[in-house]
Amino acid sequence: MEDESKDLKNAEDLQASEVTEPPKDAEAADFHENGGEQEAQEPGEEAGVAEKAEETVEDEPDWKDRYMRTMADFDNFRKRTARDREDLVKFAASDVLKDVLPTVDNLARALDGAKDKTDDPFVDGVKLVYDGLVKALADHGATPLDSIGEPFDANFHEALAQLPSEEVEEGHVINEVKRGWLLNGKLLRAAQVVVSSGKPA
Repeated sequence: MEDESKDLKNAEDLQASEVTEPPKDAEAADFHENGGEQEAQEPGEEAGVAEKAEETVEDEPDWKDRYMRTMADFDNFRKRTARDREDLVKFAASDVLKDVLPTVDNLARALDGAKDKTDDPFVDGVKLVYDGLVKALADHGATPLDSIGEPFDANFHEALAQLPSEEVEEGHVINEVKRGWLLNGKLLRAAQVVVSSGKPA
């Protein structure tokens, strides 16, 4: 009887040990099925992962800065295109106006030669034609450039000669051989002038 109770106790202990201590294979299966915790990484491995993450962040371009630069470039392009289009409209007729200027010059010379014939109807007719051409040029933005008595400026004047003068100081325009013209504030044709070299010695 005593031996039977001992055998029974041993059997119960064996059964309890089987329940509380599952085999290692069972533990591994439970770990994967239940989403157990990952194995702890070594400190060196964690530092390497952090460094790689930092390098990835540094390598990424600054998209906000690129966007701002692209928008600024586009705005400059838009303004430049609008300015070029405006200039094209303003100066589209420059070639035609240049071709008309010699006719205006000839009419001006004809009127200068007929100053004494103020009552001549023919002279009056020429003056009407001259005034009409000058007005047409002005309507298209072309205006004459007054040079006599002004300081010589290579941007607007073409010097044909240099002569001494008692009345005009050195470096100023004495006479205008061919009148200069501006188109919307820009030079259309340079004036051909004679420049003073100062008082004669």
